[in-house]
Amino acid sequence: MNQGKPGQRPFFLNLLAIRLPIGGVVSILHRASGALLALAVPALLYILACSLRSAEDFRRLSETLAGPIGMLATTITLWALLHHLLAGIRHLGFDFGLGETRERARLTAWLTLSGALLLTALVFVGRLW
Repeated sequence: MNQGKPGQRPFFLNLLAIRLPIGGVVSILHRASGALLALAVPALLYILACSLRSAEDFRRLSETLAGPIGMLATTITLWALLHHLLAGIRHLGFDFGLGETRERARLTAWLTLSGALLLTALVFVGRLW
């Protein structure tokens, strides 16, 4: 970083060296999952339209989504949906004055992060059976 005159902006900032608190990580992931869901809407609408077109298209789409790339895309989209939902509930709690202490905010951040991962894993494992 620039150690020159006071008030000068640093000319190099290593974003990987910044250690965010867990609440910051959950907040950034909330934004990222929302962006991912917004970008996924056209693909999901296309999948819905194809699945309703004919029985043959539905079968072909089911086979595609059961493959490795389809499973990966489905799992990522499911995680984004669950994380965005849980983080949104967490932020609504803040709006009502719930969980604003440092300890409670950290706890809800960890619950949000782990809850979305756990629910996604449960659905993924259930889908494999």
